[in-house]
Amino acid sequence: MNAHLQPTGSAYFLTKETQEIERHTLSVLVDNEPGILARVVGLFSARGYNIESLTVSETEHGRRLSRITVVVTATPKVLTQIKLQLERLVPVHKVHDLTAEGASLERELALIKVAGSGDHRAETLRLADAFRAQIVDATVESFVFEVTGKPAKIDSFIALMQPLGLVEVVRTGLAAISRGPQGM
Repeated sequence: MNAHLQPTGSAYFLTKETQEIERHTLSVLVDNEPGILARVVGLFSARGYNIESLTVSETEHGRRLSRITVVVTATPKVLTQIKLQLERLVPVHKVHDLTAEGASLERELALIKVAGSGDHRAETLRLADAFRAQIVDATVESFVFEVTGKPAKIDSFIALMQPLGLVEVVRTGLAAISRGPQGM
């Protein structure tokens, strides 16, 4: 055998293993049955994995299927374990790592209560308009805004409302879908 064709050792040096924590959005298609959400969440909590966001809803009514969207932060090795363990759960049909697959859309909805009067009230309305926040409730002392968009947009709006009288924030969690003509 020629020297240049012989193996030179392990090929593991070709891929650098990183232990940096990454944020990934997983989309999990499951049977809509009692206890499935508890089983999925239990898989994460039993192993000490942190869930940043969790949303679930029936998406295919005729087939009784639900979609669970989970945002998790972990190392690449742990992310691989999470996906493999999710795929092994019996009522799970598919697991997609939308972050790894590339082109996906992510949106979140937040209701944000801000109290204030005078100049703060006018500034609150000006900033809400700039963020396309909808007023869903208004009193002489407060507003409740509905903001929809990427999580970073909502984070920015909340940060700007903090000094103006932020009272309370409620967020739905992330909804995500892959781009293109293919379904899950």
